[in-house]
Amino acid sequence: MEHALSPTTLAELRRPRPYPAVSVLTPTHRREPYHEQDRVRLRNVVAEAKKQLESDPAVTRERRADVVAQLDQALTEVDLTYADDGLVIYAAPGEHQVWSLTRTVPERVVLSDTFLTRNLVSAQASERPFWVLSVSADRARLWNGGGDRVTEARTGGFPLTRRADNFDPERMEQIGDMPSTYRDEGTRHFLRDVDTAMGVVLRESPRPLYVTGEQAALSCLDEVGDVARRGVHVPHGGLTHATPDAVWQAVRPVIDAEALRTVEAVTKELEAARGRKEFAAGVDEVWQNARQARVRLLAVEENFRVTVRDDGAHLVPASSDDLDAREDIVDEIVEQCLETGAEVRFVPDGALGDANGIAGVLRY
Repeated sequence: MEHALSPTTLAELRRPRPYPAVSVLTPTHRREPYHEQDRVRLRNVVAEAKKQLESDPAVTRERRADVVAQLDQALTEVDLTYADDGLVIYAAPGEHQVWSLTRTVPERVVLSDTFLTRNLVSAQASERPFWVLSVSADRARLWNGGGDRVTEARTGGFPLTRRADNFDPERMEQIGDMPSTYRDEGTRHFLRDVDTAMGVVLRESPRPLYVTGEQAALSCLDEVGDVARRGVHVPHGGLTHATPDAVWQAVRPVIDAEALRTVEAVTKELEAARGRKEFAAGVDEVWQNARQARVRLLAVEENFRVTVRDDGAHLVPASSDDLDAREDIVDEIVEQCLETGAEVRFVPDGALGDANGIAGVLRY
């Protein structure tokens, strides 16, 4: 199952497909005893997708058989033991993908000529994704972080390993010669390669960067390149051979502190916007401004969800049973704001006070 959404991957997902491109969404749970319930729900929503394919006169027999086969194959790839809060299956002629999301989604089936991506975009934004680069004199590993975990990222050539004759960094450390290791031209050349590779990754998928390693390694990386200077240093050795959990435990205090500072900065900016009358609050007011590309900064409480319908002039509260209900309007707003260049920040529940879960700083 996929977890990390890069700009390149998102662009590929949004590419038009031969009809029908099927999007199947269902909420899931991270823990037992809900996994069996999730399995039943997943089978039912996939069955509903097949039913819609069967009854759609625009779908030829050949394409129906192709897409049904893709849905069946996707089902075999779902492992609910490792489920998060939502699951999305994409299926089209000749292809399928399964995405696990750390943000809940409404249960739905959509047939179109493109995949439904707004829930992926919102989930990615709520995760506050980041990179962790772990370096030593002979190895560099890259970690994809978001939510409450990190996983190894095998992209951009990572992991990188230095291969050199008679090079034994562990022995050098034991005999007290580690500082000279990072003055060695071979080591410096290796770390330049690491810096270059990391630069490519950041250009393709910009996000905050945390760099871990012995202080000597971090200093050397700063000297030979410029990528690490843009990141937050976490002086902690041994992580180039560590487990993902060990990496997460090393960087978590730094990330938590950064998140706290971010919430404080967002709160101050919202208060200043109120004084300038460049402030919007509540789902309807924010949605109206988002559609006009007026939102510069969007703040959303982490678990804020609301079901609405559009009465033609405003969004009004609705039941999920209403035929025209929009259960993922918050995700729509997040995607719309990101599309128009706004900064999106998720904050703890209750942090926005009387703003009713969602607020924005306006451009004008």
